Amino acid sequence: MLDETLPLVAADQSQIEQVLLNLIVNGMDAMQATAETARELSVHTRVVDKDLVEIAVVDHGCGIPPEKLPELFDSFFTTKPDGMGIGLSIARWIVLAHGGRIWAANGAHGGAEFRFTLRTSLTTGPETGP
Repeated sequence: MLDETLPLVAADQSQIEQVLLNLIVNGMDAMQATAETARELSVHTRVVDKDLVEIAVVDHGCGIPPEKLPELFDSFFTTKPDGMGIGLSIARWIVLAHGGRIWAANGAHGGAEFRFTLRTSLTTGPETGP
């Protein structure tokens, strides 16, 4: 669900499209073993602070082994047999370069949730906080 009242963000459109594409393709890959009728991937947006927008990509795939979560965004780390391990590290670099942050968690009902934040066009500088 996309929030139509979101403020504008200060971002390079093509770079943020690359982040979203990477997260969506990863989610689709994670659902290959999921029954077709149960496959669902969604993108959500919301304002989390007056100057911060959050984007979430949520899948109903296999989830992420908890011991792998700390390494997900490291260069050349992959959980895919044919993966190169650069997609999430590039996504992290792009989000950090925009003053945001990115993280992953397992969903409450299975699958994975990847979230990242971007500053609105009213603010600049890196995000602080947890």
